[in-house]
Formats: sequence, C-alpha cells, structure tokens
Amino acid sequence: MALRAFVSADQAAGSARAMLEGGERLSRLWRYVFAQLLDDYTSVLCHAGTEAASRMWAQAPSSTGDSRVDAAFAAMAEHLARRDGWGVPSWARLPQREAWPWWFVTDLTGLHAQAMVESPSSFRRRGVFITSGALERT
Repeated sequence: MALRAFVSADQAAGSARAMLEGGERLSRLWRYVFAQLLDDYTSVLCHAGTEAASRMWAQAPSSTGDSRVDAAFAAMAEHLARRDGWGVPSWARLPQREAWPWWFVTDLTGLHAQAMVESPSSFRRRGVFITSGALERT
C-alpha cells in the first residue's frame, strides 16, 4: 500500500473506509492511516504552526463504517488538541464516537492489559486502547 499525505482527518477517514471495505485488518489500518495522519499533522504543526495543524481536524471525519475507527479519530483529535493547545472539535465529543466493541489496536493479546494502563484518557474513554509507543513517531 502506498502511503500518501493527508490534508485532513476526513481524507484519512476515506482511506480507512476503503481499507475496511477491502477487508484489511484493523491493526494494519492503524499503521497505515493513523500513523500517517499523525506524521502529516506533526509536519504541518512544525512547519505551519498550531492553527494550520488544528484545521486538519476542523471538519468531522465521515464515518468509516466501524465505530472503533470512528472513535479513534475522535480520541486522536482530543489528544492532539489538549497536547498542542487548540480547542477540541465539537464532533469529537459526540457520544456516537465511542468504540463498541472496544478496540485494542495491537493484535498481541498479551499487551492488552498494558494498553489499558498506558492509553491516554481521550482514547480510554472511547474504548480505544493503545500502548504508549503507538503515538511515538521518530
């Protein structure tokens, strides 16, 4: 799969939807959509500033057809907003942006307990569980 730069969370949601429709595993979706979106956001933040980076999240991402993925978009929006000092978008607070069933991003069940502890609160509250390394980009 070729990686491409995302200019918005909605564009990333479109890629996620296409991957899901193609039968892709959720763990691969995290790596190819959420990691790329985080990289693109970080690039915009570093080169154009907070206001430009926050605009990537201004429009609510369209539904991917999977509540777990939709919840992850909301969780990431809230996490980045709080971390970087911009307002959490109102769409990220909607109750339908919660994962059911819960989504443990890692396929390694031995790491699920660790993910429950390490997930930032914006992810935990929505039923999306990640290990601390899931948001680290080098």
